[in-house]
Amino acid sequence: MKEKAVNYFKNGYSCSESIIQTAVDEGLCSPDLLSCATPFCAGMMSGCVCGSVAASQMVIGYNYGRDNKFNNDMCAKEKAKKFVERFKERNKVTCCKVLRGGLEGPARKERCSKYVADSWEILEDLVKVKVK
Repeated sequence: MKEKAVNYFKNGYSCSESIIQTAVDEGLCSPDLLSCATPFCAGMMSGCVCGSVAASQMVIGYNYGRDNKFNNDMCAKEKAKKFVERFKERNKVTCCKVLRGGLEGPARKERCSKYVADSWEILEDLVKVKVK
């Protein structure tokens, strides 16, 4: 599925939208979250938290947050923390500005494809304990 997320990213979706659309395709969240993910790209338009990280947190919350529709145990905070730890193991930071290294255009798209792929792999692992 990481290829699907990267494909969305390379074909017009933002990093955050790519994660959410792939999660929608996999039945992990509502299509309503896609529009919510739009402003999370480019570090929430400020260069802070990577959009693919933020979107992954949204999916975790949707599946494991308070009063989730799947009746899963509420463990979103634990899974969110684990997500960030694993992302940092791979990439050292979650800051979009640092991750993209000043790149723009196609070079930035290529670099950020790795972060979309990493985010999806980590997310998929954390939610593979399938929702009820």
